[in-house]
Amino acid sequence: MLPLEYRPAQEYISLYNRSLDENAKITADAAAVLSERIYRRYGSNITLVSLARAGTPAGIIIKRYLNRRYPEINVSHYTISIIRGRGIDANAMKYILARHEASSICFVDGWTGKGAILDTLRRELASYEGVPDELAVLADPAHITDLCGTREDFLIPSSCLNATVSGLMSRTFLRSDIIGENDFHGAVYYSEMESEDRSNEFIDRVTDMIDFTKSYETCDESPADHAGFEEVVRIKNDFRVSDINFVKPGIGETTRVLLRRIPWKILVSDKKDKRHLEHILELAREKNVEIQEYPLGCYRSCGIIKNLSDI
Repeated sequence: MLPLEYRPAQEYISLYNRSLDENAKITADAAAVLSERIYRRYGSNITLVSLARAGTPAGIIIKRYLNRRYPEINVSHYTISIIRGRGIDANAMKYILARHEASSICFVDGWTGKGAILDTLRRELASYEGVPDELAVLADPAHITDLCGTREDFLIPSSCLNATVSGLMSRTFLRSDIIGENDFHGAVYYSEMESEDRSNEFIDRVTDMIDFTKSYETCDESPADHAGFEEVVRIKNDFRVSDINFVKPGIGETTRVLLRRIPWKILVSDKKDKRHLEHILELAREKNVEIQEYPLGCYRSCGIIKNLSDI
């Protein structure tokens, strides 16, 4: 079952526009740093495989960077479906592996929350010999991957929208009455929202902010220590949350849960941090959601939901 998606409300668009103005540069810097890390890790033969759908614009920006910075190397790009509880698209993996070396595959996503998608990815890739079980992300506040552009928790503009920043594609699905044994996972194309599509705008704005005369090779090389997940467990225990999936850490996840649902509580590291948290504080006040300062370390904010219907 796919959740219905409607034309973005004005609050979504306003938040997206503000975030794009404020954060396109930090997103661009993160994409450039990540691209350099991928190049150093994979060399001249790179097959970018974005995880649908947040990973798709990130993968396109990375490919644009690599093609411009290193025109002599070979870079391919795909988007693949991975569904929690159902796994990765086996037919898509078969398709990619028939055309590219297993060692060249680099999975891409937008950001990390708790790290659940990476855990799912690694379990699935145990069946694929030679495929690296790494995940490259623009922002890794969860501290779970070494292939990241930054570990800073900030609002990536694309997290404010759904299909209209992801090529008008829905979330992926796998239903036996629609998807055949040899088919790829499915998705819906929302042609009725073509006039609202911001996908190319986002990719172009971020790419245009990259300074191709600058060296992005010198960056923080601190190893992943999984501190983010430890913090999520602490939040779960402190607030007696029944299911860890009800804890939505990071600015991106907090923003999304506020836009889509009415969470039980919002935790913030510092209510005076207007630069990063003003939109979260505004949304929480509008929806009458309690805001509580909490000693967050990896994240600047965290949303907590109590009821399954609020996911």
